[in-house]
Amino acid sequence: MSVFDEILENRSVSVVGMAKNAGKTECLRYILAGCAARGHLAGVTSIGIDGESLDQVTGTEKPEIVLNEGTLFVTAENFYRERRLTSEILDVGNMQTALGRLVVARAVTTGKAVLAGPTATGQVKGVIRQLQALGARTVFVDGALSRKSLGSPAVTDALVLSTGAALSPNIGELVRKTRFVYDLLKIPAFDSPLVPEMLEIESGIFAVTGDGRLEDLGISSAFLLERNKSRLFEHGTTLFVSGAVGDNLFEFLRKQPQVSDITLVLRDFTRIFASPVSVYSFLQKGGKIRMLMSARLLCVCLNPWSPTGYVMDSEKACAALSETLGIPVYDIRKTPFV
Repeated sequence: MSVFDEILENRSVSVVGMAKNAGKTECLRYILAGCAARGHLAGVTSIGIDGESLDQVTGTEKPEIVLNEGTLFVTAENFYRERRLTSEILDVGNMQTALGRLVVARAVTTGKAVLAGPTATGQVKGVIRQLQALGARTVFVDGALSRKSLGSPAVTDALVLSTGAALSPNIGELVRKTRFVYDLLKIPAFDSPLVPEMLEIESGIFAVTGDGRLEDLGISSAFLLERNKSRLFEHGTTLFVSGAVGDNLFEFLRKQPQVSDITLVLRDFTRIFASPVSVYSFLQKGGKIRMLMSARLLCVCLNPWSPTGYVMDSEKACAALSETLGIPVYDIRKTPFV
């Protein structure tokens, strides 16, 4: 079975970029074209905004999202009006974004559009279900690790990761940074009947007690740890942090005498804003991390071009990444997988 066949076996897939200009949009555009060629009805949306012709940060040109005839898509109404294709509106929801209500539509002709979807995890799940109900065999969600959003690409069944020279022009450093995200994606799921309840929690730190309860520790964020350290282990050593975590928490936990008994439960891999050194040190000391949501990584796509003009050796980079990760790595401009 080819990687593309494996992608199409999933009901929902996120395409996630390691950094801006890492080739995520090009990869998504390529996958959507492959779906159209095979007659596989696709749905697509974005966590945030994607498809701009000009990158709003770097000022460089970006590949626009090409929606093929028949593709189902969701975008904000402000961007829907600017689309460059003929489409049929299927629904205008009550869900509000900064760019207006979300429009669900079907492309009648092939053309270009800006995708701007919901920003919260629950809303992303709702959009995926809606597109599936309308007939989408696979729904693709555009996402990014660096995007400051409450939404998570881990809501999907599987994930395609884009990396490249924009992350680091040095192949060794590129491999190390990509390996770190790969390792985060491999973290096991938290096995507990409390998971549905935990997914509804938007903020705070909680203890998972030995008798299967959630105990609110009264700490709103892991970044406010300094004045709350004494309260962390009042109800046991399994801690659920609903928000982001950084170096300070991992450094504190790895220094605890009971570190090998500590289990840190997070919502998903995008909540870790700590250095590899801090995370690996905690794990090497015997600490454990578990995730409420996890997605299966199918493959990695490489963009050897940096917006600064640097071009890395694509064959060497793909080989180094594949050897380290043990999964397929493609420069889709050279080695297509469709």
